[in-house]
Amino acid sequence: MAGHSKWKQIKHYKAATDAKRGALFTKLIREITIAAKQGGGDPNGNARLRTAIETARANSMPKENIERAIKKGTGDLEGADYHDVIYEGYGPGGVALVIQALTDNPTRTVADIRHKMSRLGGNLGAQNSVSWMFDRKGQLTIDATKFDEDSTLEAALDAGADDFKREEDQYLVTTSPGDFHSVKSALETKGIKFVEAEPVVMVPKSTVKVEGKNAEHLLKLMEEIEELDDVQKVWANFDIDVADMAASA
Repeated sequence: MAGHSKWKQIKHYKAATDAKRGALFTKLIREITIAAKQGGGDPNGNARLRTAIETARANSMPKENIERAIKKGTGDLEGADYHDVIYEGYGPGGVALVIQALTDNPTRTVADIRHKMSRLGGNLGAQNSVSWMFDRKGQLTIDATKFDEDSTLEAALDAGADDFKREEDQYLVTTSPGDFHSVKSALETKGIKFVEAEPVVMVPKSTVKVEGKNAEHLLKLMEEIEELDDVQKVWANFDIDVADMAASA
């Protein structure tokens, strides 16, 4: 599955974004806050909040930070009023980009994204200009070195997953967004743990091969956009040789 999964692999090689723990915490706190705002502060009855809390704990966020973010979302503490916003456009090589942001100031956010796009060879598009090229899916990432492939495949399909595939040292389990939590729970009961659990990802229906300078410029653009405080995720429909990019990183 190119695009989103390869972007995660490339970021692993580059290691730049993940090293910035403070920036990561900012994004996680925003997700917890808006999840609590939209669905209430009880994770047992709010699947999005439950996943956000699990992700925060997996990244060693202190308990008090999580609790404070929940209270801001429920209105028990004063905080910024965040909104989910999706931006779309094209990057170098004609690659389609879908950008998810959580922002209290959409005017600022779109200006920041447009600046990155214009400076690094991309173009911001209108709503629905590229999102039709993607399918909304849930995705579970599993460390392939820790779990047998055949038994993990069988467990995933029995749980109702749409797809299972291996990419290098990871298994990718794909679900419909509506089945994500039931599949996740079923795998957890069998002792399977996840590197990452994402209730919604944008999976490209087809990919665009990019190489050379276009590939370098595209990854630079995606990295800089994702580093913006307001931006949560960047999805793309590129296909890049990860080994080549690792060698040049």
